[in-house]
Amino acid sequence: MGSFDSRVILLAPEDNCVAVAATLAAGTRLLIDGAMVLIERDIGIGHKLARRDIAPGEKILKYGAIIGSATRPIARGAHIHLHNLASDYLPTYTLPPAG
Repeated sequence: MGSFDSRVILLAPEDNCVAVAATLAAGTRLLIDGAMVLIERDIGIGHKLARRDIAPGEKILKYGAIIGSATRPIARGAHIHLHNLASDYLPTYTLPPAG
């Protein structure tokens, strides 16, 4: 595992995203898993950045759990949000009753 800038947090070793711990302005450079990346847009605290390149259809892992699927290629350091992530959330009220 590489080194990380203190402005991002790797929540679980298997995650392919990191959480942003400080507001990042467009043009900021930071280290993600040993690679220097350029932040292309302003990113708020709590948002996600790609830890590595992610292919369309690949599952996004945060806290070691699947939170959705990539809808397009996502480059290392890119913002992961509604524009490139489809939720895999299934509300429990749609599941059949246990029996």
